[in-house]
Amino acid sequence: MRLSFHILRAHAGPFLFSFVTLMFVFLLQFLMKFADQLVGKGLNSLVIGELITLSLAWMVVLAVPMSVLVSALMAFGSLSAQNEVTAMKAGGMSLYRMIAPVFIASMILTLLLIQFDNNVLPEANHRVKVLMVDIRKVKPTLAIVSGLFSQDIAGYSILARKTFEHSNDLEGITIYDYTDPGTNVVVTAERGTVTFTPDQRKLIMDLYNGEIHQLGTATLHEYRKMRYARHRIVMNAEGFDFERSNENAFGRGDRELSAQDMQHLVDSLEQANAAALEQVVRNEAYPFAGFGPSGSAGRDGGWAFRELPAPRPGGPPAVNPPVHEQAVQLALNRAHSMANAVDNQMMLIKYNRDQINQYTVEIHKKYAIPVACIVFVFIGAPLGIMARRGTFAVAASMSFGFFLLYWASLIGGEKLADRAIIPAWVGMWGANIIIGCLGIYLTLRMGRENLFINWLWFRKFLPRSLRNPGPPDEAQTGR
Repeated sequence: MRLSFHILRAHAGPFLFSFVTLMFVFLLQFLMKFADQLVGKGLNSLVIGELITLSLAWMVVLAVPMSVLVSALMAFGSLSAQNEVTAMKAGGMSLYRMIAPVFIASMILTLLLIQFDNNVLPEANHRVKVLMVDIRKVKPTLAIVSGLFSQDIAGYSILARKTFEHSNDLEGITIYDYTDPGTNVVVTAERGTVTFTPDQRKLIMDLYNGEIHQLGTATLHEYRKMRYARHRIVMNAEGFDFERSNENAFGRGDRELSAQDMQHLVDSLEQANAAALEQVVRNEAYPFAGFGPSGSAGRDGGWAFRELPAPRPGGPPAVNPPVHEQAVQLALNRAHSMANAVDNQMMLIKYNRDQINQYTVEIHKKYAIPVACIVFVFIGAPLGIMARRGTFAVAASMSFGFFLLYWASLIGGEKLADRAIIPAWVGMWGANIIIGCLGIYLTLRMGRENLFINWLWFRKFLPRSLRNPGPPDEAQTGR
């Protein structure tokens, strides 16, 4: 029992050190990415601090598994370098017994991380979304970066060459208006002000001292130029997400839901797809039900035609209407209607299926990333013993390579699974399976006292020209 606590203590320090280091790296990356959108905008420091604090949630999810890998490499490397692993083996303690306490600790971390990923992370992501909306309500120019075109509003591209920290004023404005397909409109202004309507649904831009250029796209010969002293443009603000700041008023995306909530949505979408598919089958099975020249169908589902009365003696000749032509036209109309209905249902099914794939991938991700804590124990322990060095540089370099492989596989698998090219579980669990199998293989080899991997075994997979000639075999030399 004391040896188990000794092994855990050897992991505690490297784990905390690597966790703090990784959180600092992720935080620095976050600040470098969003600093130009937050700093110098006149925002309260408390608001910026709250936004950064809420963003720490997704950093924890990534930092914990990687810290487990670094700590396993450093701890077992240090124990091996100080011959403590040899001493424990001499006392009858196997490698599996050494890994057991770390394995149990990784299972506890996995369970805690799953709870964090399902309860804390979705709420943090949702609050970040709401906070960003509230910030943009106060500072509508937040989404406008000076010197860059902003296309957040549908139908408009906005360029402001200068923004101001403590106001919503702009200078050097150029606006491309694409709302009218028949006309290209370019509006320029020396300066302007951005405000919102009281309901926060319209964006108002008051422009001063500028020009309006209009060009007709039909003939490209209708051109008009106007100068103005003041001009107002009213735009829809949906692109800026300006809605009520009540958290319950915002729809939640897949990153803002727990696995249980997403599974409930998946079940609902599956039921909707089943109902839509049943409707498609019903429409295809009865394409002409209830239609005919007389407005009704026969018992066999065919067309019901009424017979024309015989002409009266001495009266005008009976006119034979094109009954069959009417039937054909009605059949074509019915076929077109059914085709449109089937297309609509199939589009709905495809959209729901895409949503199901997206939710399913996110559900698997919420469990696959925490389970990586267990996987990295089996890869870190044998590699640490083989390296025989417990320095942070060695552990960081080796863990970076494995985590880069793991993260690349996870991202690639997510993209393929979202497109339904591979199953969701393959895309999210493939990296765990591959690295886990490699870790189990290395652990078994180390458990058999085989401290090194015979890389010559892999030579047979190389081309003959790349194989290094080895020493001559005794059987071939006759010795």
